[in-house]
Amino acid sequence: MASRRSFKYSRLPDDEDDKKYNYCGDDNVTRKGSDPRFDYMPRSLDKVPWKSILLALFLLSLGSFLLFLSAFILTGHMGGEQSQAFCLFALGMLSFLPGFYETRIAYYSWRGAAGYRFAAIPAY
Repeated sequence: MASRRSFKYSRLPDDEDDKKYNYCGDDNVTRKGSDPRFDYMPRSLDKVPWKSILLALFLLSLGSFLLFLSAFILTGHMGGEQSQAFCLFALGMLSFLPGFYETRIAYYSWRGAAGYRFAAIPAY
């Protein structure tokens, strides 16, 4: 059984920014002014992560290639067993899906679509 630790807790001060911005305790916020904590937009959000985009394109092309190979084996246009086709299909999906996802984010960010930014792509 864990022993109880004796800490002396104290209340936080009431002079926070919440009163300045009329914070009501839930998602109800009416602003008197602009909150500077959320107005900062660094230039790094507009930086293009080229390594991540190249990795996404590589994963997309590798996944497409593996999916085509599995389809050719399953339909009998290529030699091979059915178990090989299912393994290639699984590997193709594992590489195609993340590649497609990040390539789509990069494309929509490049086009300037609302809600898409290059900052959503992890930089390596």
